[in-house]
Amino acid sequence: MKKTKLGEFEELVLLTVAALQHDAYGVEIKRELETRLKEKLSVGSIQSALKRMEEKGFLTSAFGEATLKRGGKRKRIYHTTSHALKVLEEMRAIRADLWRSIPLTASDLKMI
Repeated sequence: MKKTKLGEFEELVLLTVAALQHDAYGVEIKRELETRLKEKLSVGSIQSALKRMEEKGFLTSAFGEATLKRGGKRKRIYHTTSHALKVLEEMRAIRADLWRSIPLTASDLKMI
C-alpha cells in the first residue's frame, strides 16, 4: 500500500467532497461538515485543507458558472481524483480491519 499523508480533518473534507460531487464548493462543504460534526468550522480551515489536498493530487478544482445570487462571482467546485478514491477505500479497509480486531467484552455481547 502506498503511504498517504492524509490527516483526520483532511479525510473528512475529502469524504465530504466525494459525497457532494458537483455541489462540492467551499460554503457547501463547510455546511455539510458542520452538520455532521455538530460543531462550527472556520472557512479558512476548510480552504486550507482543500488547497493542501489539491497540491497532493487528491482533488482538482474548476470554476463553475457565475450566478446572480453570488453577485456574478463564480464558485470553485472541487472533484476527487481516482487516486483520492483509492486512498479513501484503503483508509476504510484499514479502519474496518482495526474495528474488527477489537476484542468483545461480556457486556458487548449482551448488546448484540
